[in-house]
Amino acid sequence: MNTGMSRRSAIEPFHAMDVLAEANRLRAQGAPIISMAVGQPSDPAPRAVREAAARAAADGRIGYTDSLGLPALREAIAAHYADHYGVTVDPSRVVATTGSSAAFNLAFLAMFDAGERVAITAPGYPAYRNILKVLGLDAVEIDLAGAGWLTAGRLEEAHARSPFQGLLFASPANPTGSITPDDEIGRILATCARLGIKVISDEIYHRLAYDRPDRTALSIDPDVVVINSFSKYYCMTGWRIGWMVLPQALLRPVERIQQSLYISAPEISQIAAIPAFAATAELEAVKARYAQSRAMLMERLPRLGLTLASPMDGGFYAYCDVSRFTNDSMDFARRMIAQAHVAATPGIDFDTVNGHRTMRFSYAGAPADMATAMDRLEAWLPAERT
Repeated sequence: MNTGMSRRSAIEPFHAMDVLAEANRLRAQGAPIISMAVGQPSDPAPRAVREAAARAAADGRIGYTDSLGLPALREAIAAHYADHYGVTVDPSRVVATTGSSAAFNLAFLAMFDAGERVAITAPGYPAYRNILKVLGLDAVEIDLAGAGWLTAGRLEEAHARSPFQGLLFASPANPTGSITPDDEIGRILATCARLGIKVISDEIYHRLAYDRPDRTALSIDPDVVVINSFSKYYCMTGWRIGWMVLPQALLRPVERIQQSLYISAPEISQIAAIPAFAATAELEAVKARYAQSRAMLMERLPRLGLTLASPMDGGFYAYCDVSRFTNDSMDFARRMIAQAHVAATPGIDFDTVNGHRTMRFSYAGAPADMATAMDRLEAWLPAERT
């Protein structure tokens, strides 16, 4: 009997979660750990969200929904596109998903066949690469080479070297926080249309841009597949609720796959998410705290020798070059937790080639904690210089 692992089961760990586990272990032992490792808001979901969930739980009739999602949620999401972006989206094109993670699975399965190739950026969110591998697809990593965001020119060069059938890009991006300029998104979409490349736009960090308005890829091409989530801006990570906007041709394929893989997104989370769009005042107060931490980190990190490797345009991440201190970001992360009691994510999660020289710091925590973390690093880093 063959007991070896399949290619698809030999998946790299998500090191951010390993770092979080180590931070939690030390915290349980009494260490005063401050975590800047995981992209998770420290604030709870908005009050109206929690109240809607409590009413639904008290009613008790929580079950399956239509596989595409509750009509009321799909309509609320469509209304959000009109209100926030000035873009008309038919509610029938919206699919509620079990977080954005399920949305990526559904999109990859509906859009590509096993063995096809999908381009992603390096650095980039590691789950893209891992999900593609699990599904028998090949990830083509386009090195951003410190540019901060993908360009149409770099995309075309990569395609000429080794053609691919799909592209997934994010703006604002994880881990960099960089936002792709609107005109560049237009050029990317035009290049993909000319080359016959199917596009997925990851917009889960929308509403977390600090110096410019959001622009959805749907405002340029209404047939782009867009994935979004209630996890980040809406502070609903553990609720596991996200959405997709699809062209009509993909609705039935996605519905059929959803029926078998997930049946539907959790009904209680769907119910709770509906009032999230009306909680803007509460959520903007949370965003203002991110902005406060962002301004502080933009000033302090470079002073500490942690050079910003990409612009901090949006989201809640600072992606730093740590080569002044280490050429092993995983070891650096372990020592930072153990000695400085600050947790951050090693760059090897996001870039398997160059990530040994980088770290991602999440500033989704309370501003006071973020400032304390910088104080600790200021005391610890001088001994780490190579």
